[in-house]
Amino acid sequence: MAGERVRWGILATGGIAASFTADLLDLPDAEVVAVASRSEASAKAFADRFGIGRAYGDWASLAADQDVDVVYVATPHSAHREAAGLCLEAGRAVLCEKAFTLNVREAEELVALARERGLFLMEAMWMYCNPMIRRLKALVDDGAIGEVRTVQADFGLAGPFPRSHRLRDPAQGGGATLDLGVYPVSFAHLLLGEPAAVTASAELSPEGVDLQTGMLLSWESGARALLHCAINSGTGVTASVTGSAGRIDVPGGFFHPERFVLHRDGREPQEFAADPVDGPRDSYRHEAREVMSRLRAGATESALVPLEGTLAVMRTLDAVRSAVGVRYPGER
Repeated sequence: MAGERVRWGILATGGIAASFTADLLDLPDAEVVAVASRSEASAKAFADRFGIGRAYGDWASLAADQDVDVVYVATPHSAHREAAGLCLEAGRAVLCEKAFTLNVREAEELVALARERGLFLMEAMWMYCNPMIRRLKALVDDGAIGEVRTVQADFGLAGPFPRSHRLRDPAQGGGATLDLGVYPVSFAHLLLGEPAAVTASAELSPEGVDLQTGMLLSWESGARALLHCAINSGTGVTASVTGSAGRIDVPGGFFHPERFVLHRDGREPQEFAADPVDGPRDSYRHEAREVMSRLRAGATESALVPLEGTLAVMRTLDAVRSAVGVRYPGER
């Protein structure tokens, strides 16, 4: 695909699908050729909004469309296994929103299917593709703060969300952990890898999903991650990484920051700011560019968002849910 435009299909028509599609349309080497929803009316309305040529009222038609190079799956995560699996079975590359699936078993099935078919598959963890997060990781990897000792991160929304909302619905994988906790957990994994031990406690809703959850992840090195997520209380959405020789503080919106501050023993704080050339902090362009770059290179996964890392995060999320007693319908 070197030098060619990458043709995208969009599966689902919600808010995040709209945001991603709007960013794709700003990329000269991307073309959105089709959209699908379980509602033909919804698909047509989305297609009209963004000038997309084909609108399907079922997922299978999009998966079968030979003019689609890669499908962006933007359904609720309870449907990721079905939607992404359908596309992979039909020979389409897939970018699948996070949380990648409901649980690690489903994630392993998708990864195995993609590898069996020799197809590209990536979790849409846009944080990992963000230039500021990549810069932060490079500083940590280069020893700017010494050996990492502690990671702290939070992501909470004030709500309140009614019982009818998907965030409160067990059938849609509701609760704070999969929707919001995936960010703090992924941030800790990015810097420290998969933890050796996971403990957690939570406040559960009457429906049995977690309204807020506190997590403690531990590594054999002695490092710890103190993480929190909530759908009943707004938090600062901040992060901090402390090492043996310094600290990096990331203010609000830590997963797509405008700036962060490096503190090192015996030195003045050093602020790093986003380059305006990189575009808005909430841009999905970096993630889309990573997918298209890998497709043109003939790769089946991304080095920035590797599949083994996605599986490790899902194992941690499973461990958190097991610790707090959140189980979804149909899980084995």
